[in-house]
Formats: sequence, C-alpha cells, structure tokens
Amino acid sequence: MVNGAVSMRAAVVIVSNRSARGERADTVGPTLVGRLRSAGFDVADPRVVPDGVDTVRRAIAAELAAGSRLIVTSGGTGIGPHDRTPEGTAPLLAHHLPGIAEALRREGMTRTPHAALSRGLAGVADQPGTGGALVVNLPGSPGGAADGIALVLELAPHAISQLDGGDH
Repeated sequence: MVNGAVSMRAAVVIVSNRSARGERADTVGPTLVGRLRSAGFDVADPRVVPDGVDTVRRAIAAELAAGSRLIVTSGGTGIGPHDRTPEGTAPLLAHHLPGIAEALRREGMTRTPHAALSRGLAGVADQPGTGGALVVNLPGSPGGAADGIALVLELAPHAISQLDGGDH
C-alpha cells in the first residue's frame, strides 16, 4: 500500500561504471530499494548500468515499459567526464519538474556545498495506459541518495495521484 492505495511499481537504476563492471559493490541501490519497499512500493532489486546517455535512456525506457510509475536513478549527475545521466533522462521526459531537482540540490547543500554541482533532473515520462511516471535523478553519493529518496517519498504518492487525475 502507498498512502492507502494499491501498491504501485517503482524502480531503481544505479549508474556506475565501476559497479557495472563488478569493481565496486553497489551500496546505494539496496538502500533506495529498502526505503521504497518500506513506503509500500513494489520494487525489484536495483538495475545497475554503466555511465552513458544510451545506457541510462535504455534502462529508464525498460522500466517505463515494465509499468514502473516511479523511477529513481542514482549516479552520473555531476560534472565529471562520464556523468551523463541527465542527458539520458531528458529525452524521455514529457514535462520537467524543476522544483524537485531544485529542492534536492537545496537539501543537499545543507550538508555539502558540492550538492550545487548536481545536474540531476526530475520530470514526468509518458507511459501508455497511465497518466505517466515520475522520474527523478538522485546523486550517486550514499548520503545524497539517502537524503534525496526521503524527499521523493514525500512527493511521489501525490505526484502519481495527480498524474492519474487526482484532486489537488
């Protein structure tokens, strides 16, 4: 159950070259999945993909096709040479929700000024048979992702209800 409603599908996509190659264990994905499950979302284990526009776009598109109403990515939102998660996310967004991305950066900056370097996006992706899916890019750092998922969990049920025509 999510806020008294039928459980809905969510997905976590971890964007990390090292984790995708098996060189580093993914610690962020299981944390995000656990938080989503505790909030009542139906969520599989995290999908881990290497950095890149195409890998991110394909992973999000696959989760949209699978019926995920909330898709959270973590990693690849910075300014490094391989950080391309926003570029992989943007083509799939029918509507941008800059307030969510701004709130994530603002919250992160209470802990570290480096949060200002995040280029993460948030928005609505079209999804056949539904009003759409909420897609949010979180930072790859464990602290930034944990802080970010708390905000996402506050907003997601209402946002998805709104996508389905719910009242304000």
